[in-house]
Amino acid sequence: MAVSTIRPRPQPDEVARVTSTAAELLEVLWGRASTAPASASQLRVLLILEHHEGINLRTLADSLASTPPSTSRLCDRLQATGFVDRVVSPSDRREVRLRLSDRGRAFLDDLRRRRQRELRSVLDVMPAAKRAALLEGLEAFCDAAAGRIHDEADSETRSA
Repeated sequence: MAVSTIRPRPQPDEVARVTSTAAELLEVLWGRASTAPASASQLRVLLILEHHEGINLRTLADSLASTPPSTSRLCDRLQATGFVDRVVSPSDRREVRLRLSDRGRAFLDDLRRRRQRELRSVLDVMPAAKRAALLEGLEAFCDAAAGRIHDEADSETRSA
């Protein structure tokens, strides 16, 4: 009769520590897939615009926890590289909406391909069962994180 070791359920603190380490290692791997010509702050703007097409500057600044003047300068630089388009709002000519340009989308697509290539080099050396467990855990994490972000956004909207 084989004796199996029973692994205690991992505590949230332990999982948070390992997840933080994994995120740091991801940063190192992703660093190999340079984000040039966009800085880390500019990349955050591009990712927000990708998911919130046509938001205004104030909403973007709030999302970045920044000020509108700083966010405007960030967008100026992104517009100069051709990654962002500014469009006058059809409902209020004083309001400017921000959109990810075709060039910005192409940049994000290319960056994701390069990042995935770096990740594949690590995942290729993992045993298949561990990859499957990682996938299952990451899907659950993404669902929980997205739910939390969505709930926080809803509560901010209700309190505004």
